[in-house]
Parts: sequence; C-alpha cells; structure tokens
Amino acid sequence: MKPPPTIPIRGGEAEAWATMSMNHSDASLPTFVKQILKVCSQSSSLGNDNYGMCFTEGMNQATVSQAPDLSHAGGLFQLLRDGQPRTRADLAQSTGLSRPTVAQRIDQLLSLGLITPVSDAVSTGGRPSSQFAFNPQARVVVAADFGASHARLAVTDLTGTVFAELGEEREISEGPVGAIEWLTTSALRLLEEADRSSADVVGVGIGLPGPVEFSTGRPINPPIMPGWDRFDLPGALKETFSAPVLVDNDVNIMALGEQTSAWPDTTDLIFVKVATGIGAGIISGGSLRRGSHGAAGDIGHVALPRAADIPCACGNRGCLEAVASGRAIARELAQSGLAATTPADVVGLVKAGDLQAIQAVRQAGRDLGEVLTTCVSLMNPSLILIGGTMAQAAEHLVAGVREVVYARSIPLSTEHLTIAPSRAAGDAAILGAARLAIDAALSPDRIAAALSR
Repeated sequence: MKPPPTIPIRGGEAEAWATMSMNHSDASLPTFVKQILKVCSQSSSLGNDNYGMCFTEGMNQATVSQAPDLSHAGGLFQLLRDGQPRTRADLAQSTGLSRPTVAQRIDQLLSLGLITPVSDAVSTGGRPSSQFAFNPQARVVVAADFGASHARLAVTDLTGTVFAELGEEREISEGPVGAIEWLTTSALRLLEEADRSSADVVGVGIGLPGPVEFSTGRPINPPIMPGWDRFDLPGALKETFSAPVLVDNDVNIMALGEQTSAWPDTTDLIFVKVATGIGAGIISGGSLRRGSHGAAGDIGHVALPRAADIPCACGNRGCLEAVASGRAIARELAQSGLAATTPADVVGLVKAGDLQAIQAVRQAGRDLGEVLTTCVSLMNPSLILIGGTMAQAAEHLVAGVREVVYARSIPLSTEHLTIAPSRAAGDAAILGAARLAIDAALSPDRIAAALSR
C-alpha cells in the first residue's frame, strides 16, 4: 500500500482537529483519527509545528498498525478490551458498522460472557442508551514460570489480575515429568482456592529457562534442562486442560510482562535477564520478536573479547554469559576466597558492601554493555530494562551497562534511551505468562471459533 501524500495542514486546521477531538467522546473517534491526533500531540510537545509532517506520520502509523478484523464479533471485541464502557451507537460510529450488525455482535459476546452491561450512558433526550464493557472475570488463565531453581504458578483473570498463586524452589534439571506433575496438581488446587474449575481455564502460559520453538511449545537443546529437549509440554497437559497451552522462553515472557504491567506506552524495548544465565526479550513496534525459530535475544552466547579463553556451559568459549552471568560472577568470587556459589550469594555480598563483589558486578555490567551497544545500534530501543536475580544489585550492574552504552553508541540512539532496573521485578515472568495466554484466548479467531461451536 502506498503511503498517503503529504497534506499541508496549517496550525489553525490542526487546532480544528484538536477541537473536534475535545468535542467528541474518545470512543466515537475512528482509530486512525486518534492515531493522527496522538502523533501531532507528541510532535507539538517536542516543539515541532510542522503539522503537515505530523499528519503524514500519523497516517503512516495508522496504516501500518493492524486494525481489528470487524467481519465477526471477535474483531469488535478487541475494541472493548480496554475496559471502557461503550454504547451500541459509540461502536457503530467508531467502526463504521451498521447498528443492527453491532447489536448482533454485542448479543454474541454477551452469550460468551466476555462483555457485560454496565450503568446506562448519560441521556441526551429520551431513554438512556445501554453501555457494555469487558468482563475480565468471565474466564481465567493459568500462568507458570519455571526458572533454573524455582517454579511459580498463578491463576489470573482476563486482565492478568492474580486470584491465587504459589511458588517453591525446584530444580529445572530434575526433568519434565516431575515439573508437569507439580504444575497440574498445583494448578487444580489454586483453581479450587479461586472457586473455579478447569472448565473455566481458557489458556495456559508457561515460561522455561531455555530455547523454545514457540510454534510447537517444545524446548530445543536447552543447555541447563537435561531431559527436556523436544519434550511435548502442550501434549502432556492436554488431559488436564482442554485450553491452548503456550510455551515460550522465560525472558520473552518477562519482556511481555514488564511492558504490559509497567511500560504500556513503550513500543520498543529490550528486557535483559541476568541470573544463572543471560538472555534478552525484544519488543519492537509493540510486538514481541522471537525470530524465525524462537532464538532471538540469545545474547548470552555472543562472543566477548575479554572472555576469549573462558569455557561456557553451551560448549563454546568466550561467551558473555561465561563472565557476566550471576553464576560466572559467583565462580570468580569463590576463586578469590569469598563464600559465593549462586547469584543470590553475589547479591548478598554486594548488599553487605563487599568491595570485591561490587567491583565484579560493575565489570559484569560493562561486559553486558559491550553487547548491548550493538543491540542499540541494530534495534534503536527507547528502553533497556535489567531484570533477573542480579537486578537486585541493580545500582552497580546498571551503572556498568550505562557507562559503556552511553559512551559507545551514537547520540541519536541514546538521546532518549532509558536504561533502568525492571519495575515488575520478580512478577515480570508470571505476568508475562498470563498475558501470553490471555492474548491467545481473546484473539479474534478464538472468539469466532467459540461462537461457531
């Protein structure tokens, strides 16, 4: 599709657009108009008075962004997922659909329980119009986060609000059979606590600490997960849950959880997990980027000159993970006589003010910064977030990353770049696993399939 031509809009005309937006409810404005107004507002806040340019940019973004498919009720539902109550007239005006069509699709969504009537709209004369809004408690999802030495499970509603949760120390190296048994038994117990049943579950989202082929949900040659290679996790859960099971790398779901819970307006970010290993989740253009086979973001095994002769758990030498992961730092400190065997031990030493531990973590941040400098040049993110166990020593780890990235990247890439610790912290993975399941369960195709049964 060709981009729209540049339309010279004078300041007064742009003000007319703004006035129109103020005189109409947000729900009544077409999506493309709201996109244009958003871009023009951002341009104005930056001191840009070229309204023709901002109009064209807004049109470009509105064209590129994926509008919901309004050919069935699932597409209309996507407009209601923000929780804002709307009348049938609001929906007809914002979508261009006829009122009878909107009414029919509202009835379909009501039959699924996905929306619910709410208080009537303010009357402009005559009987007040009925309003409808998303009903997030209609169904639930199960979210699971497996780390190298922990497991966490939660039951949430369709906005990711947690109803019940539990966690415990578990070694992922113990294999998949015990993990599946723990997941199913614990999930059924949590559902009972939340006064729900497995029939209420519309999706299961799972994060694993290793490479995952997302299309099949199978781990592929995970270096710290013996016995898990190509294990059919979705198949193993079929007897317990009839809902779709989605499995992804843990850092991908952490990126998703961080964005949706703490940075919803940020469309380009890199989330870096530094714990036993190192990995990154990439969100670009508002979407999680997994690559062709789900291996995008595996920065822990990028070669680092300083680590040239140091063996890595992957079998190679010289990987970033071999010198900058929590496990690598603990090993280095232990060789110096300090009591450190795990990333948590390193964090404890840093918090206790041990100078050697602080210097080691700062250097790990610099090493990580060397790799992230390349990522900044390739991806131009507006945000880099550091999470995982080592983020508990974020003051020193993030300082090392900033030191290198801001010094080595071009000014245009870093002028508006924020490098910060994760806000969601330990909740990022479980929130991301829930979001993974929710987005699949509430997709237009899934809703259309439910209505056809």
